[in-house]
Amino acid sequence: MVNPKLPAFFYGGDYNPEQWPEAIWQEDMRLFKLANINVATVAVFSWALLEPSEGQYDFTWLDKVMDMLYEKGMYACLATSTAAQPAWMSKKYPGILPVTIDGQKRKHGRRVNFCPNSLDYRRASQALVRQLALRYKDHPALVAWHVGNEYGTYCYCENCAKAFRQWLKERYGSLEELNKRWYTNFWGHTVYDWEEIVPPSHLSETFSRGYMEGTYFQGIAIDYNRFMSDSSLACYKGEYDIIKEVTPDIPVTTNLMGTFKPLDYFSWAKHMDVISWDNYPSNKAVMSNIAMRHDLMRGLKGGQPFMLMEQTPNQQNWQPYNGLKRPGVMRLWSYQAVAHGADTVMFFQLRQSRGACEKYHGAVISHAGHENTRVFREVSQLGEELKKLGDKILDSRINARVAIIFDWENWWATEYSSGPSIDLKYVPQVEKYYKAFYDMNIPVDMINEDADLSKYDIVIAPLMYMVKPGVNGRLEDFVKNGGTFVTTFFSGLVDENDLVVMGGYPGQLRQLLGIWVEETDALFPDMKNSIIISKPFGNLHGQYQCGLLCDIVHLEGAQALGAYGSDFYAGMPAITVNDFGGGKAYYVASDPEDAFIKEFVRYICDQKSIKPIMDVPDNVEVTQRIKDNTVFTFILNHNEHAVMVELGPQVQHELLSDKYLSGATVIPARGVFILES
Repeated sequence: MVNPKLPAFFYGGDYNPEQWPEAIWQEDMRLFKLANINVATVAVFSWALLEPSEGQYDFTWLDKVMDMLYEKGMYACLATSTAAQPAWMSKKYPGILPVTIDGQKRKHGRRVNFCPNSLDYRRASQALVRQLALRYKDHPALVAWHVGNEYGTYCYCENCAKAFRQWLKERYGSLEELNKRWYTNFWGHTVYDWEEIVPPSHLSETFSRGYMEGTYFQGIAIDYNRFMSDSSLACYKGEYDIIKEVTPDIPVTTNLMGTFKPLDYFSWAKHMDVISWDNYPSNKAVMSNIAMRHDLMRGLKGGQPFMLMEQTPNQQNWQPYNGLKRPGVMRLWSYQAVAHGADTVMFFQLRQSRGACEKYHGAVISHAGHENTRVFREVSQLGEELKKLGDKILDSRINARVAIIFDWENWWATEYSSGPSIDLKYVPQVEKYYKAFYDMNIPVDMINEDADLSKYDIVIAPLMYMVKPGVNGRLEDFVKNGGTFVTTFFSGLVDENDLVVMGGYPGQLRQLLGIWVEETDALFPDMKNSIIISKPFGNLHGQYQCGLLCDIVHLEGAQALGAYGSDFYAGMPAITVNDFGGGKAYYVASDPEDAFIKEFVRYICDQKSIKPIMDVPDNVEVTQRIKDNTVFTFILNHNEHAVMVELGPQVQHELLSDKYLSGATVIPARGVFILES
C-alpha cells in the first residue's frame, strides 16, 4: 500500500493554488469534493515563492493550502519545489546554470535547469527541504513527499568535469585501469593525469550528424551517462535523506517518465520508497507499449505497486497533435494503470493554468471554471468508483512466470554503437516481444539483469548487446535448472565498458547458446530476407520475412529451427535452440515479422504450460492482481465497440457495477470489468 494513512486509492493530482487568488481556492475545494478527489500534489514549482531571498522563507500561503486541504477532508503529496530554482539564485550563483552538450551556458529559465553537480544548488535545495520537512512533519494532511520533478538534465560544465574525474577515480582506482577500460590507445587517447579528462560533449568526443547522435568513444560516453544518472540521483538523495531523517514514516518518491533514456531507473529505484511515474501517451499510442511501461515501473522495485503520479484527464499540450481523449478513454487508461499495479490515479493538472506553456494542457477544472463539463463528469465518475473500491485491491500483486530483461546501460551501449545500422533501436525490439505476450494476455515482469530469475519459467533478453560481469553465469544457472532463455541478434558482443569480448560472438553467451556468430549483415530499409521453417514446430511453418540485421551463425551444439531464405548465407541458421542442462536457450538471429514472434512466443509458452489468463477478442486486455487468496481479474475493452467475452461458468462479482456475472457477457466499448474471485 502506498500509504496506510489513507486506506484508499490516492485520487487527485498536481494543484497550483499559487497561480490563483485565494478567492478561487474555496471554489477549488468544492469542486475537488464533487470530483471525489482525496489527494493534491502541491508546491511542485514554488521555490521562488517559498524563498524570495536567500535564507528568508515564507510559508504563509502553503500553510493555508495545507490546512484547507485537511479541513475539507483531503490530503497533500507535498513537493519539495526544487525542480526550478528562483531567478535570484541563478543570478547570484551562476555556476548553478548548466552547460549544454554544444558547450553553451544556459540562462535562467525553463525548469530542471540546473547543474546536478553544483554544490550551491545542492546546498540551497537541501536547506529548503529541511525547512519544509521541519515545518510540516506533523501536519495531518501530509501523506507523501514528492522530490523535485522529472529529473534528467545532462550538464558539461566545469563542476561536472571535476566531479566526473572524482567519479572515475572511485570507479577505476587508477589511470592505468581507466586507460585499459576506455581502450585509449585507440586514436592516441591515453591520459596521464586525471585533469586531462574532459566530459564527452560535442566539443570533444560526441557528434551530431543530423541523422544520428553518436560518439567516437563509446566507453567514455557510457560512463558519462552513468555519471550523469548518478549525479541527478545524488541531488534526489540529498533531499530524500533529510526528509527521512525528519519524517521517517512518510513515503518519498519522485516522478519518473517510463522509458526515459538519460537516467538508469533501476539504479534510482533502490532509493525510492515507492515508484511513481508520468504517463502521457498520444491518441495514436499502441496499448501494449503503454502496458509495457506500467510493467517496467512496477518491475523497478521487484513487483511492488507503483503510483500513477501524472496523466492528463483530457488533451496534452506538448505533442505535435494534442487530440482530446475520447469519452471513456481517460477512465479506461486509468484502470489499465491499476490493472498493471498502480495504487494511485492522479492527474496533471487539477485546475487549468491561465498562462504560459501549460495553459492548453487538460485539467479536471477547465478554463470554464465549473463542473458542467464532460471531463469533470468523467473524473467525478471515476473518483466515485475508486472510492467504492476502498482498499480492496491496494497492495495486491501480479504473478508472472515470464520476464523480459530491460537494461538502461545496454540501451545506451546499443545505440552508441558505431554501426551496424542507424535503425538499430533498443526499446522497439523490447516492445515487439512484450507485445506478443500482451496480445496473448500472459503477464510479464520487466526486470533488470540483477533480478532473481528462479521464479520465472521464461526469460527474454532482446538485444542483450552488453553482458555485465556475472550475468552469463546467472543465465546459465537459470537454464540448467529448467528455464527457457531467449535472446536475439546483436547480443553478447561487449562487456560493461563496450569492449568486444574476444574469441567470437556472442562472447560470454556462446556456451549457453551453443552457437558462433561469424558476421552480421545490416540490411537497408527496403531490403528483406526470410526465415524458412522446413520442419514445423508449434504453429510455425513455411516462410517469414525478416530484416534489419542478419547474424551469420554456425552451430556449436545448438540445433537450427529455421534458416535464411536468400543471399550468400541462404540455408544458414536463423533460429536456433540449445539444450543446456534441464532447459533451453534460443537465439533469434534476425528481426522477424510480428507473425513469427507471435507464434514463437506461443510455442515457448506451450512448452512451459503457460496459458493466457482468458481467451478474448482482439484489443481486449486481461490482467490479474492477487491479494491473499483473492484474484482480481481486469478486463479492458480497448475497442470502440462492444464485444462478447466468455467468463466461464463460475459466477464472479464485478466490482464496478456490483453485479454478478458468468458465461458469455457483453463488455461495452471502452468498458472495464474488475472480477473478484
